[in-house]
Amino acid sequence: MIRAVIFDMFETLVSLFEGRTYFSEHMAQDLNLSVKEFKKAWHETETGRSCGKYTIEDGVKMALHSVGYDDESAVKLLAKKRRESLNDTFSVIPAGSLHLLDELKRRGMLLGLISNCYSDEREFIRNSPLYEYFDAAMLSFEQGVSKPDREIFERTLKILKVDPKECIYVGDGGSNELYAASEIGMKAVQTLVFHDMAYEPHVPCEILEDFPHIYKQEELLDFIKQMKAI
Repeated sequence: MIRAVIFDMFETLVSLFEGRTYFSEHMAQDLNLSVKEFKKAWHETETGRSCGKYTIEDGVKMALHSVGYDDESAVKLLAKKRRESLNDTFSVIPAGSLHLLDELKRRGMLLGLISNCYSDEREFIRNSPLYEYFDAAMLSFEQGVSKPDREIFERTLKILKVDPKECIYVGDGGSNELYAASEIGMKAVQTLVFHDMAYEPHVPCEILEDFPHIYKQEELLDFIKQMKAI
């Protein structure tokens, strides 16, 4: 019996490729920096940004310092542009995502969220109309641990008070999340709803043949119906 559905956020319920995108190469280009050097410095701060050690401003400042660019106005500029990009993402939440969560709630499902996120993304998630749907919301910036660490999955299960076999985990597959969920005992499903919007080198995950796929949000309802009948 399936009692809970646990979701990833980005490229599962919303997409960072909606509207203006703002990744490390855009940040470097805005300051006329070497894209290669800045990307390396930026990614070196990723674990700290994901696990609550650094705010987005801290991460930007550290990365800029690593490439010899110390300018507070630049830190503010890049952080501002990231938030503008996130505003594009969360100002057009797909109706299909909201309908899916509504319908799952109507059917009595417990809902969880496990999202790897930085401080600015955390703000947008918490202020989003999606947030109120979740009975357990594990944001890596708050939890101090990120996917695919088993701990963040176990914390979610503990709050929901369910066995992993009673859960479906839905995500695009980035951060090895589907394998991690499967290893714990959940039924993992890869969503490809936003897959065609991504572009290299930022495609979060390739299509994984090890998992069932959904191409539209409503397909998850049919999948759950089949699982509950097993």
